[in-house]
Amino acid sequence: MYDVKSMSAEEFIAHEEILETLDYAEKNKNNIALIERILEKAKLRKGLNHREASVLLACELPEKIQEIYNLAEQIKKDFYGNRIVLFAPLYLSNYCVNGCLYCPYHLKNKHIARKKLTQEEIIKEVTALQDMGHKRLAIEAGEDPVMNPLEYILDSINTIYNIKHKNGAIRRVNVNIAATTVANYRKLHEAGIGTYILFQETYNKKSYEKLHPTGPKSDYAYHTEAMDRAMEGGIDDVGLGVLFGLEGYKYEFAGLLMHAEHLEAVHGVGPHTISVPRVKQADDINPDAFEYGISDETFCKIAACIRIAVPYTGMIVSTRESKEVRDKIIRLGVSQVSGGSKTSVGGYYAPEAEDDCSEQFDVSDTRTLDEVIRWLISKDYIPSFCTACYREGRTGDRFMSLCKSGQIQNCCHPNALMTLKEYLVDYAAKETAEMGERLIMKELANIPSEKVRKIVLERLAKIEQGDRDFRF
Repeated sequence: MYDVKSMSAEEFIAHEEILETLDYAEKNKNNIALIERILEKAKLRKGLNHREASVLLACELPEKIQEIYNLAEQIKKDFYGNRIVLFAPLYLSNYCVNGCLYCPYHLKNKHIARKKLTQEEIIKEVTALQDMGHKRLAIEAGEDPVMNPLEYILDSINTIYNIKHKNGAIRRVNVNIAATTVANYRKLHEAGIGTYILFQETYNKKSYEKLHPTGPKSDYAYHTEAMDRAMEGGIDDVGLGVLFGLEGYKYEFAGLLMHAEHLEAVHGVGPHTISVPRVKQADDINPDAFEYGISDETFCKIAACIRIAVPYTGMIVSTRESKEVRDKIIRLGVSQVSGGSKTSVGGYYAPEAEDDCSEQFDVSDTRTLDEVIRWLISKDYIPSFCTACYREGRTGDRFMSLCKSGQIQNCCHPNALMTLKEYLVDYAAKETAEMGERLIMKELANIPSEKVRKIVLERLAKIEQGDRDFRF
């Protein structure tokens, strides 16, 4: 029985409800009158439910698909402006006891190099990331209670926050580790993490159990209910995601939105971010072995429909995707991208040897962070390293209320300009710096408050003189 407020995974992600949703969407995929009503509702910027959004995803009418894309682009601008937040993953360890069939870290893989960073190695890696210009990290680790206990994760977070190198500092650490207990989530919250991220991989319980034959991750309910425990533990910024290619994309799309609806209904706040990774080539993983791969066109359509359905939620596209795909999809609702990423345990400070590879998957967009920033600027986006909301306590329902009302832009736009200025002064190549300065001067005119604009100008001058970390 489907119940959005149930605390049981099989009730708030009800299989029969998804099947009925997909049937409804299939029957109405070319129902122009219904599609137009759904689009009119979407224009109110208050989101859509999983059935309405599934109809848009199923739509085959070219002119309506273009309307969906145009609306997604406009909604993204309305809530997030033209800002794109930058981050990098930091893999702490690839020791793992699970048997996931899509991940090379699975326990049976005996030829991948197994590594775990010491705290001294973390300092080297983070210093290298700071020298690139990064301010926000997403730390990753395999699930192994002996090699990667929570204490190791907590020590690593503390180490990262205390690394200060020249003008570099990591101001936000997001955490992507295995589902755990309320008590452990409370410890992560007390450690000052930003967002807790956990990909569902697939919402189809039968597929999930087939793909996770062994290890603690094989418990579908425990994994799917993790975000409820995280919120009970005080973490009010959580990030959802599925791994597209493991199950039919329409099924995953409906399940993803049902999960978001559940969090909103129970906790009063939906996901802070949604990630849209696809199965990619890895050490002993061939993406062609999975029957549900999706085209670039479908991938873009999914992103647009997510943006329309949950307009207030950040959307992340990583360097799993090529620069060509990221160029297409970024305008359809993406608000965060990674840059200069490594998916190996180590590799920022010194490249891995070919015979000592520990990558989780192949990086498709291999551009440096500076090249990614120059690309964003060339598209009239503001590359942002802002972490102000998290550090000012604007998280969870406080962030969402500001976002839904549009007030968040009063903070985010000037903060983005100031963090970009820091990057341009400290790290940028000459061409990037010149392009960025022109963008900042142009964007200053888009700050509606004369008082705020004056403060920003004063702070930009102070950044040139050596001051750092201004924020509204």
